[in-house]
Amino acid sequence: MALDKKSGYRKNFSLGVTFIVLISILFILSLFLAFNFSKKSIENEFVSEKVNVLEQSIKAYNDFFQNKMPEISYYNGFLDSATAAKFVDTVTIKYPFISKVTFYDTEVKNVAVKDGMNVGNLSIGPKSIYQFGKTVAPDSVKLFSEFDTRSFKVGDDFNAMAYKLVTFVDLLDTAAVPTQEELFTNFSVVKSNKITYLNIPRREDLKIYKDMMRRKLNPLPVYQQDMLVFQLDPNKIKVINTRPLLYQKIEVEPLTYDPIDTSDENMTTEIALPGAFSDFKLYFTSSKSYIKKEIFIYFMPIALVLLLVYGVLLLVAFLIYRNLNINSKMFKLQYDFVNNLTHEFKTPVSVIKIAGNNIKSATALSQKEQQLYGKILDEEADKLNGLMNKLLAFTQIENKAIKLNQEQVNIEDFIESTIESHTLKHPDFKITYEVVGFKTFITDPVLLGSLFDNLAENAYKYSKPAHKILHISAKLIKGVLVFRFADKGIGIPASELNNIFKKFFRIQNEYNQMGSVGLGLAFCKELVNFMQGEISVKSKVGNGTEFKIVLPYNSSK
Repeated sequence: MALDKKSGYRKNFSLGVTFIVLISILFILSLFLAFNFSKKSIENEFVSEKVNVLEQSIKAYNDFFQNKMPEISYYNGFLDSATAAKFVDTVTIKYPFISKVTFYDTEVKNVAVKDGMNVGNLSIGPKSIYQFGKTVAPDSVKLFSEFDTRSFKVGDDFNAMAYKLVTFVDLLDTAAVPTQEELFTNFSVVKSNKITYLNIPRREDLKIYKDMMRRKLNPLPVYQQDMLVFQLDPNKIKVINTRPLLYQKIEVEPLTYDPIDTSDENMTTEIALPGAFSDFKLYFTSSKSYIKKEIFIYFMPIALVLLLVYGVLLLVAFLIYRNLNINSKMFKLQYDFVNNLTHEFKTPVSVIKIAGNNIKSATALSQKEQQLYGKILDEEADKLNGLMNKLLAFTQIENKAIKLNQEQVNIEDFIESTIESHTLKHPDFKITYEVVGFKTFITDPVLLGSLFDNLAENAYKYSKPAHKILHISAKLIKGVLVFRFADKGIGIPASELNNIFKKFFRIQNEYNQMGSVGLGLAFCKELVNFMQGEISVKSKVGNGTEFKIVLPYNSSK
């Protein structure tokens, strides 16, 4: 515990938990704010998007008013009832909101008329009047003819248009050219649900109209004018809902319309229709539950971005934690390595120093004492040399600094040599073996010997006194060599199996209390990898461990 507190890599779980809690709170708060933002945005759109609905819904009306209706002027006043009927048919089919059209076949004269308007010497009156439309009965098409003897009043629509004509002519500056906008404005009257249009005369005709107003011309001129009154039905406007997920219901209602149901569960807005429909409005209604769908459509991309950011922050936190964890383990492994390596060196050095001091301080040494001290110095020197050789060999193999020697090895002789070496060293160590399928193969005997020695030493070290048993098997299976080292030792916990081949790693148990560098199995793995093979392990605590080594089989150089 003292090491963890002093280490710069110690894991601060409270700091990590605090960080995760903070970003989680920020994430939840961000989601809440994002949802409120989405809700407010959709509510604002509910009010603003009605303009787009209006524009699309009155597109047909604008097309009729600006493009179709002025086509009447192309006839220059020479429309007859048949041509007018065909024109009206095309209009009512294309523009369903036109319910009825009244056609005035009109004349402008230099003499007074009975039915019409007389100003000075200028007179304007209808020769005949017709009405067309889907609701007009065939016997009601013709309303008036100049040859009728019955009295007839032309009506306010005609009089209003005639008044605009004579006023325009009276104020006309013959030296100036009127604009198309001036002409269009003065030759049309827009009222509620009704548009009156008089074909625009030519400029020369307007000059003559002005002259006719002042005096009698000789011969008396007569000019043809066509006037049409379009009756409009606002309920026949095709409402185009450009935001069906936003507006649940859109209706055409009078401007004075005020719904009885004013429940808080509904959202409403309205916008006035233009032109001839100015007494009406589009009325928009949506329930709040209906709008929620649109809110979530708006909210989900924002939520996904926030979730992505949150995930990235969690990933960063995890990577930082993992890095600290790995560094902490590496620091501890290195710390243990230095401690254990120091201990491994310190023990033989201390023994050598003691033996040396004894030799130096002794006045005389017997032959037996000389042999004892000589043996001690030789064994401890071998320990130091073996440790240095293992460290050097590990570094060389890891850095690919040595070459693989290829020699022919008799496997039975090789295993028996290994057994003899270890049983001489450890008389209580029982080693058996079997060889199946081959006798010789090509390999590096030094590296293979290091591999066998390390695994045999491990089997002896990590076995209880009564179970220091090792069985070595060497078999040729499907073109590869399979070596198995099975002992009856204490076994390896399953949680540690993935770590035992790592450098400086040591399993904490009673057998490692006296110090271990933690390079043995890591050295074995590097050896096997260098020899282009594979090493694996299976173990059960209390029953023993088996190491399996697979090497390529070469029968000749």
